[in-house]
Amino acid sequence: MKINIGCHLSVSKGYTHMGKEACSIDANTFQFFTRNPRGGSFKPPTDEDINGLIEIMKENNFAPIIAHAPYTFNPCALDEGIRDYTKRTMAEDVKLLDKIPNAYYNFHPGCHVSQGVDVGIEKTADTINTILSQTEKTILLIETMAGKGTEIGKTFEEIKAIIDKVENKDRVGVCLDTCHIHDGGYDVVNDFDGVLKEFDRVIGIDKLKAIHLNDSKNPHGAHKDRHEKIGQGYLTLDAIVKIVSHPVVAKLPICLETPQDLDGYAQEIALLKEAVKSL
Repeated sequence: MKINIGCHLSVSKGYTHMGKEACSIDANTFQFFTRNPRGGSFKPPTDEDINGLIEIMKENNFAPIIAHAPYTFNPCALDEGIRDYTKRTMAEDVKLLDKIPNAYYNFHPGCHVSQGVDVGIEKTADTINTILSQTEKTILLIETMAGKGTEIGKTFEEIKAIIDKVENKDRVGVCLDTCHIHDGGYDVVNDFDGVLKEFDRVIGIDKLKAIHLNDSKNPHGAHKDRHEKIGQGYLTLDAIVKIVSHPVVAKLPICLETPQDLDGYAQEIALLKEAVKSL
């Protein structure tokens, strides 16, 4: 069985460099921040740099790649200035990604702070609608969250409520984070089949577009969101191998976000590919 697997890479040396770096660790997808993960301005890549990456993706049969929105963005912020900044900057990111075939834009749905979940859902959907109205083709991915603080998106029902309010539903999907949903209370260790069935019942399995593959430092239902290296946390290596080899997941882009450097990511990719091969 083939799995589409990669990791988080730095954009600092350019888009073409990320493609070469992914190939060097036997990855056929990757994730990156389009700008500093704490937000701020950035220098857009040249068309030559982007085209270099596109060629590498074609030549090496890449699965879709994923850009991640900075952590400072809050699509449902109480402060209108923060929310307007989030809309404007996310739209800038997505316009850039529109130049790359098979690219997704992943984001955290935000924290409602004191507004309540329903208001948070309404504002996040409004942010998505604004961004989609200003861009052309890139699909936005709502990430499943662990439920710490006032995060929205901690249940499949909350994510479905956001999607229901999106006008162009063809351009919105979900990225399932294994650490987040484990910490959020879904039993990915003992009943991953059941988790996917619940996802399908509530959201629709066609909306599952990507996986963030992480072990967790915390027990089931902790609502804390602390990633661990593969096989060194509460998810266990056996459960993670079952996840990546599941026929629904194996065809999706799977990106590691474990606390690793590039060599560590290479080892985790090799470990998982070998484990899947031996099934």
